Amino acid sequence: MHTTSIRLVEPSDGPVLADLLARDKQAYVRWLPARPTEFYTPDGQASVIASLLASHAQGLAWPGVVVSEGNVIGQVTISSILRGPFQKGFLGYWVSSLHQGLGHTGRAVGLALRVAEDELDLHRLEAHTQLENLASQAILRKHGFRAWGIAHEHFYADGAWRDEMFWERNLTGGTPS
Repeated sequence: MHTTSIRLVEPSDGPVLADLLARDKQAYVRWLPARPTEFYTPDGQASVIASLLASHAQGLAWPGVVVSEGNVIGQVTISSILRGPFQKGFLGYWVSSLHQGLGHTGRAVGLALRVAEDELDLHRLEAHTQLENLASQAILRKHGFRAWGIAHEHFYADGAWRDEMFWERNLTGGTPS
């Protein structure tokens, strides 16, 4: 069995993330927004990571990487954190195509749920999937997320507006202070 863990992203993760993203660019074109060429470079990822860590320092995000056998193989992020009466965040994730089908994504989502509840004290997580992304929907269902609606023409990727399914999961934490 392959091990899976998650941890906060670090500036030193830039080159490996750039490599994984560049390698999978065509495989994920249907699911991800168009990005400038620099996004797929170590310098571009260094800039992205700096922005993510700044959001983390402000309490607005928990930007993580997915790790297996000591190697970064993807990302998992809790972003758009709202406090006060909401106590919620937005879950996003991806695992390199080289490491799919081994359970890493599902385990990373389960670990992110623990971070959201135990570390971030959130009450709710939300996620979106394109209607055709059945694998991601199965992972969310397995971890207790419920579909709660469809947003038509919600997300632009691969030259077209895509419909997305909205998902929710309430957690036990998150009492506003």
